[in-house]
Amino acid sequence: MILEKKLIVVMPAYNAEKTLRQTYEEMPLKYVDDCIVVDDASGDSTTAVAKELGLRVFVHQKNMGYGANQKTCYRNALDSGADIIVMLHPDYQYSPRLVTALASMILSGHYDIALGSRILGGMALSGGMPVYKYISNRFLTFAENMAVGIKLSEYHSGFRAFSRKVLETIPYENNSDDFVFDNEILVQAVHFGFRIGEISCPTKYFEDASSINFPRSVRYGIGCLSTSLKYLLQKSGKMKFPLFDNSWKVR
Repeated sequence: MILEKKLIVVMPAYNAEKTLRQTYEEMPLKYVDDCIVVDDASGDSTTAVAKELGLRVFVHQKNMGYGANQKTCYRNALDSGADIIVMLHPDYQYSPRLVTALASMILSGHYDIALGSRILGGMALSGGMPVYKYISNRFLTFAENMAVGIKLSEYHSGFRAFSRKVLETIPYENNSDDFVFDNEILVQAVHFGFRIGEISCPTKYFEDASSINFPRSVRYGIGCLSTSLKYLLQKSGKMKFPLFDNSWKVR
């Protein structure tokens, strides 16, 4: 518990056996009520390591994609009564010690979503972020900020916290099962009027850290720009998209 609020950390995992233990053990565990690992049909011992650590594990029998993994994460966290949900990649690319810092931004009442930004602080490149990823990150972020009318340092962090209300409101089940899920959920948050804050988070790029290759990065970038265009068309009333339709949710 943190200020009487139930904090659950979810970790969408794929081939994370080498980094999962270190990621988990560096969390401020006395404040974390539960930790859920969703293994997206890894080809290594990710599930075995998670069970050794005593974590709750859900296993996809086939690889369903990063977005589908997050959907399973959030569904189970909400079912477990979470008040605050922190999503953290188990590849040790982001600092687990900042879990409570992100959660506290939600607890403050100032924000509904908090992001751990690799860009704030100016340490992304020194942390090993490939130059082409840094440049594409800055370009996409600029374009997205212009389109949705807010100012974030990045939309692409794999370290983020949500209030329960956000995940009960946003129709994330309508989102992509691939990497563009991360971008879609933030644009949805803007559409539904939620407040987004950021903190600086150091990043580490190394052999065992997860990273998508260049062709998938290109597809991801196109998907991000497409999401911004959908937002603009939805806002103008010219078109409607399932991405922004939460009418199916129980009020």
